[in-house]
This record gives sequence, C-alpha cells and structure tokens, in this order.
Amino acid sequence: MHLLLAAGFTFTGLIQQVVSGAGAGAVYATLALALVLIYRAMDVANFAQGEMAMFSTYIAYALVGGDFGLLGTKLGFNGLHLGLPQAFWIAFAIAVVASFGLGILIERVLIRPFEGAPLLTLVIVTLGLFSIVNGLAGFNWGYVFKTFCCPFPQSAVNAGGVSFNYTDLGIIAVTVVILVAMAVFFRYTKLGLAMRAASLYPESSRLVGVRTSWMLALGWGLSAAVGAVSGILVAPVVFLDPNMMQSVLLFAFAAAVLGGIESPVGAVVGALLIGILLALVGTYIPGGENLRTPFALLIIVVVLLLRPAGLLGRPETRRV
Repeated sequence: MHLLLAAGFTFTGLIQQVVSGAGAGAVYATLALALVLIYRAMDVANFAQGEMAMFSTYIAYALVGGDFGLLGTKLGFNGLHLGLPQAFWIAFAIAVVASFGLGILIERVLIRPFEGAPLLTLVIVTLGLFSIVNGLAGFNWGYVFKTFCCPFPQSAVNAGGVSFNYTDLGIIAVTVVILVAMAVFFRYTKLGLAMRAASLYPESSRLVGVRTSWMLALGWGLSAAVGAVSGILVAPVVFLDPNMMQSVLLFAFAAAVLGGIESPVGAVVGALLIGILLALVGTYIPGGENLRTPFALLIIVVVLLLRPAGLLGRPETRRV
C-alpha cells in the first residue's frame, strides 16, 4: 500500500490507467488475432507476423506521404501520394488488401514447400522470414524514425475526471469491428467454414473436395491483412521504423497465450488484460516502465506452466 501511495495512487488515476491500457491492448489484440489465425491453421507461431505488419505499414505510409524509399527514388515514385490526411483510410484499405495478397504469396512461395515438415523447420522458416522482411524494409526506407499521421482527433473527452483519448477509442472500435467481421466470416460464410474445416480436419476436408492447401494460403493472407491493421494503428502512436513491431509482437504473443492460442475471442480478451496489466506495472511499480518486457515474458512462462490452453482455450485431452 505504501508503494502505491508513493506512486501517486488514486481511484481516478487507476481508472485512467485501465482506460489507457485497454487502448494499448486493442493494438496487441489485432496482432494476436493474426497469430491465432496462423496457429490454428499450422500449429506453429509465426515469428515474422510483426515484421509483415511493419512492412504493410510502410506501404500505407508511402501511399499517404509519397515516400517510397530507395526503390521509389530509382523508379521516380517518390512524391506521388494520395494526399493526407483525407486519404488515410483509402491508403489503409489498399495496404490491407495488398497485405492479403502478399500473405498468400508468402505462403505459396516460402511456406508451401515445407508443408508437413517438422515443427522446428517451420519455426526456422518464420524466423528467416522475419530477417528478410526486416532487412528489406531497412534497406528501402532506412533504419530511421519516421512520423505517420493519425486518423483520429488528437484530443480527448473527460468524464468524471477520467480522460478518454479519441485515438484509444478509435483503435478499440476498429478492433471490435475486426473481431465481429471475423466471427461472421468464419461462422456464416462457406469460405470461412471451409477454412475452419481444413484447419481442424484436413484429411476429412480433402475427401469432401475442400482444397486444404489453398485454405492455408487464404489463412496466411487473412492473417497478414489483420496484422497490417495492427501496424497501421500503432504507427501514429510510436515512431515508424523497421523495428517498431518487435515489442508489440512480444505483447501480442503474451496476449494470445494468456487468452488461448487457438481462440480469437481469447486473444482479444488476453490482449486487453495484457494492455491493462502493463499500464499498471509501468505506473505503480518503481521502474516499472523498464519491466514491461520481462513482465510479458513472465506471463507467457506462468500461463504455459499452469494453464497451457489459456483462459478461453480448450485443454487438450488424450485417450490413454
């Protein structure tokens, strides 16, 4: 209690940190959803998910600001842009669609040759993809910080002494829309049902004519598109650079593990909890701002030891 009082603890301040943490957790939620999509399809964590989201963010950045990097200089693209900030959402949509196509291309070219390979091989492939995408972005745009425009008003509304930032509210709203859209897609569309069937029962799905290989490719495309949303939303909050998503990826992993690595809803719930917990740690624990990364790692270890399926995941059962 003395530590909390020393840190300036008040009930209003606590609510403020919960609200701010939920906004950060919404960013982690979109990337956690992307991780869940790949894990459900392949039973492997995609360590390149954050870098793919970062590259998609650079695509949106180029469309809005006209900076296509070194390649743009050579081809004469630099200076060509959609205009800002009015065209942000147009660039957002184009980047998400482009990410969907790139995700499919990556699966067809890099992942498909290793389909059915041992788990360690797939992990190494995603780590290699991590290095490739990071290197390409750094080579083209440089390892320098860039600013990215924010589509939401830079102001806040005050209610009962608690400040609700429009950026946080906007990010939460976008995350909710994505979650609802994914739920509708996987539950009520033929393609979504086919993707679920191919993930859960690949052999049976092949027997009834489902092209499971293409379902996996679509899963990678959808995962890349959802991850792109995370990168584009977080870029205005932090500086844009090739390494910007690495800490976000760690927090998203912690969120997916906490909520249930196979549960989209669990990933969102876990991300909100992680965001709130990290906000509280950073505020009320002395030196807590430097403990955010170790705290996320600790959560991963504790959950894997005590409840590997996560809060909303289904425990694996085996017949003896």
